[in-house]
Amino acid sequence: MEQVIKEIICKHLKGGKVIGNSQHGFVKNKSCQINLIAFSYRITSLVDKGEAVDVVFLDFSKAFDMVSHDILINKLGKYNLDGATIRWVHNWLDNHSQRIVINGPQSCWKGIRSGVTQGSVLGPALFNIFINDLDIGIESTLIKFADDTKLGGIATALGDRVIIQNDLGKLEKWSEVNRMKVNKDKCKVLHLGRNNKFHTYRMGSDCLGRSTAERNLGVIVDHNLNMSQQSDVVSKKANIILGCINRCVVSKTQEVILPLYSELVRPQLEYCVQFWAPHFKKDVEKLERVQRRVTRMIKDLENMTYEGRLKELGLFSLEKRRLRGDMIPVFWYLKGCHKEEGENLFTLASEDRTRSNGLKLQQGRFGLDIRKRLLTVRVVKHWNKLPREVVESPSLEIYLRVG
Repeated sequence: MEQVIKEIICKHLKGGKVIGNSQHGFVKNKSCQINLIAFSYRITSLVDKGEAVDVVFLDFSKAFDMVSHDILINKLGKYNLDGATIRWVHNWLDNHSQRIVINGPQSCWKGIRSGVTQGSVLGPALFNIFINDLDIGIESTLIKFADDTKLGGIATALGDRVIIQNDLGKLEKWSEVNRMKVNKDKCKVLHLGRNNKFHTYRMGSDCLGRSTAERNLGVIVDHNLNMSQQSDVVSKKANIILGCINRCVVSKTQEVILPLYSELVRPQLEYCVQFWAPHFKKDVEKLERVQRRVTRMIKDLENMTYEGRLKELGLFSLEKRRLRGDMIPVFWYLKGCHKEEGENLFTLASEDRTRSNGLKLQQGRFGLDIRKRLLTVRVVKHWNKLPREVVESPSLEIYLRVG
C-alpha cells in the first residue's frame, strides 16, 4: 500500500513541479554525482572569474527522526494533495509508540509525534516534501541531497558575505519553525579563491568552524578543489579490501577473483568518479595500481604484462573506463533525462552542420586548472570528435554500441 500512496504523491508532485530543482535526493533521474557536478560547476565558474567563494556545509541532527508529523501533514495540504491521501498518511504516521528497555527495567510507553522512516518506501518522499521550502528567500546557491545541504556564494566584498550570513539566519529560522535541529559543531565553512577573507559566519550565537577539506556526499573536496586527497582515500580503501580477498579466498582463479573485484573493489575507485576524476599522473597511477595488483593475483597470469592481463581478462584500464564513463552522463545531459540540467552546463557551438556531428559543443576558455578539469569541460573535445551517427543515437544502449 505504501508503494501505491508513494506513486500517487510523486505523480502529484511531478505534475505540479512541487519539488525544487535544488533537491537531488530520492528524485527520479538525479543522483549524488549530478548534485556534485551541478554545484561544482556553479562554484568553480565564480572562482575562475577571480571571485572569492564561501561554501557552508550544513548538518541537520537526525533529520529524518525530527520530522514533525503535524507540520508534515500541514505541508501536504499546502501542496494540494487530496484529502484521502493526506488522511492515509496521517493514519500511517499516527498511533505509534515506543519505550526503552535496559537490562530488564522498562520505561513507560510514549507516543511518537515525529520522524519518518528513512528505509521505508514512503519515508524519503515525505521527507522531500517536508524540507522542500528550505530554499524560500535564499539568495545564495543552495543545493540538497535529502538533508545533506550546501550553501555557497560569492564572498569577495563585505556585501557578498552579508548575503551569505543573512541566508544562514533564514536557514536557522526555518529549522526553528519546523522543529529541526542544526548541529552547529558539524557545520563547516570551506573558503575558496585566492583573495578569500576567511570570514567567520554565525548561526545564532555560535561561530561556524573553518575547514580545509570536507566530505561532500562521500567525496573529499579541499579548499584548492584538488582531488588528490580523494584519490589517496579510495585507493587505500580499495587496497585494504583487496588484501582481505587475497588472504581469505583460497582459489585465485579468474572465475572467483574477477566477480569479487567487480563487486567489492572497483566500485570504491569509481564512485562519482566523473566528478573527481584524477588528473595528476601520480593519482592516475595510484588508482591503476589497484587493478594491476588484482590482475596479478589471478592464477596463470602472474608473469604477463599488465596490458596482456587486461586483454586476457577482457578488461579495460581504469583510465579508459573513466573516459567511457564521461561520455555516458554527457549523452544524458544533451539528449536524455538530464536535458534541463544540461542546458546550464553545456553550450552548443554555432558551426556548419555539414562539418560537424550536428551537436557540437563550444569549448570554453578558462584561466584556472580546476575549471578545465571539470567533466563539462574535459569531455567537450571527445564529444566533438564523435561521428554524427553516434551522436544521433536514439538511446544510450545504441550510443554505447555504435560508439
